[in-house]
Amino acid sequence: MYNRVINETRCSRRTGAGGRRSPLPAGGRCRHSLHLGSWTEISRKARRAGVSPSGSEGLTALLSSVVSVDGKPVRLQLCDTAGQDEFDKLRPLCYTNTDIFLLCFSVVSPSSFQNVSEKWVPEIRCHCPKAPIILVGTQSDLREDVKVLIELDKCKEKPVSEEAAKLCAEEIKAASYIECSALTQKNLKEVFDAAIVAGIQYSDTQQQPKKSKCRTPDKMKNLSKSWWKKYCCFV
Repeated sequence: MYNRVINETRCSRRTGAGGRRSPLPAGGRCRHSLHLGSWTEISRKARRAGVSPSGSEGLTALLSSVVSVDGKPVRLQLCDTAGQDEFDKLRPLCYTNTDIFLLCFSVVSPSSFQNVSEKWVPEIRCHCPKAPIILVGTQSDLREDVKVLIELDKCKEKPVSEEAAKLCAEEIKAASYIECSALTQKNLKEVFDAAIVAGIQYSDTQQQPKKSKCRTPDKMKNLSKSWWKKYCCFV
C-alpha cells in the first residue's frame, strides 16, 4: 500500500551574505515519498549525474543545480520532504518562499490520488495560498501492468484515469497536469520544464508586486536539453 504522497517543488530567490541577492536568479525545491522513489536511489543517481545532494532520509533533503533559462543561469533547488503523517507539524516549516509545488500521486494508487484534494491541497493552500501547483501522475508505465491490475482488482479498485486526474487538476486550479514514468522517463523533462517556467513566472510577480505582470517568453525552447537528465530519477 502506498503512503500518502506529495512532491513539492519550489523555486525561491536566494540571499547571500549581508542579505544580498545571489547572482543566480532563482532556486527550487522538491519533495518525495518513499513509494515514489526512495531518497537513497535519488541520491545515488544524482551523484552520478553531478548533482550535489545534501540532507538525509528524514524530514527533508536537498538537491541543487544550475540550469540555463533564456541564456541566464538559474539555481534550481529540489527539496525532498517526507510525506508521512508523523511529519505533518514539521513539514509546513519547509514551505517558506515556495514558488512552485509539484503535487504528485501514483496513477496506480487511488488512495494517493484521493489524498491530493483531501490532504495536500488544503495543507499547501493554508501555508502558500498563491503559489502555483502542477499536478503530476507518476508510475504511468504501470497503468496497464497485469500484476498491478490484479492487485487493484482484489481491492475492487482501478488505476486513476487521465480524465479523472485532469478534472481534479481543474478543481484544485492547478497550472497543469502531467503524467510521467521514472522507469521509461516519459514526460520527465516536461515536468521540470513546466515547473521551472511556472516557478519563475510566480517569483517574478512576487518580487515586482507593483509592476504589471511580466510576460514570460517561451522558456521551454530555451531550456538546456541535458540538465533535466540529472533529475530523471526524482518522480
